[in-house]
Amino acid sequence: MEKLDFLAIGDITTDAFIRITDAHVHCKIDTDTCELCVRFGDKIPYEFVEIVRSVGNAPNAAVSVARLGLLSGLVTDIGDDENGRECVETLAKERVDARLVTVHKDARTNYHYVLWFGAERTILVKHEKYDYKLPAIEPAPKWVYLSSLGSNSEAYHAELASYLEQSPEVKLAFQPGTFQMQLGKDKLKRLYARSSLFFCNREEARRILGTEENDITKLLELLHELGPTIVCITDGPKGAYAYDADAGECWFQPMYPDPKPPVSRTGAGDAFASTFTAARILGKTVKEALRWAPVNSAYVVQQIGAQKGLLTREQLEEYLKKAPSDYEPQKI
Repeated sequence: MEKLDFLAIGDITTDAFIRITDAHVHCKIDTDTCELCVRFGDKIPYEFVEIVRSVGNAPNAAVSVARLGLLSGLVTDIGDDENGRECVETLAKERVDARLVTVHKDARTNYHYVLWFGAERTILVKHEKYDYKLPAIEPAPKWVYLSSLGSNSEAYHAELASYLEQSPEVKLAFQPGTFQMQLGKDKLKRLYARSSLFFCNREEARRILGTEENDITKLLELLHELGPTIVCITDGPKGAYAYDADAGECWFQPMYPDPKPPVSRTGAGDAFASTFTAARILGKTVKEALRWAPVNSAYVVQQIGAQKGLLTREQLEEYLKKAPSDYEPQKI
């Protein structure tokens, strides 16, 4: 097996995008919580369904990095079914090494339903309870990228932490999924401590830290105290922030202008985190990586699904040349 630049670890799924228009959004005045509302007990029309194979935080990242020209692979789990086989075929088409995919007999491959209303999505998820085991990874990759796993994966995280502690040459990028945030920073402290890069959005940062603090620089510092060397927090259309502990610097990066109104915001965070990581693998500075990442986010949301709009390196560099003059990191 060829030495990989990037090895993503996390669950894979198929997304069925169901486009609906006969709905409305109800937002609570005293919180940021919004709800998608449809008529209860009625027949709700939909426009169309689009099936997107081989997605999820880790697969999205693996495809993103492969498009950027790096050697990329994926550790994931599937069932012994047609859905799983089609997911592996999709990975192969994207030049993602799938030799570390584990097939579980008498199990199903994850399948999620995405209620797509406007540019936003509400996802009905079900993570199959696989018997997670870390496969033999030889030779060791340059980077491991860890993201969303199922709710029965606590022991698997400990196994991965041990592997990383025994492989000091491997760098870790960590973009926690829902269960990893629910599991808590204490149970995952070995992984936080081992992280070279860490990614989340503003609300996720507060959830991970268990704080009402909203000052972005304090959130960056508090996350760094858990162990990560470089912490990135995205803040939707407002931009993104990075704290570089080695340099003792905080940066703000405005978002790259949307070429057109977003079709679907699915995959924007994955595109940002994976592109930032790829830039670092390629030797880019934190400032340069901050310029790269939002470009891929801006273009992935122009297509249905989290992968179709991902850019090649040549495309990304061309769009960077066309960026507005104020599209530069600002020290804070």
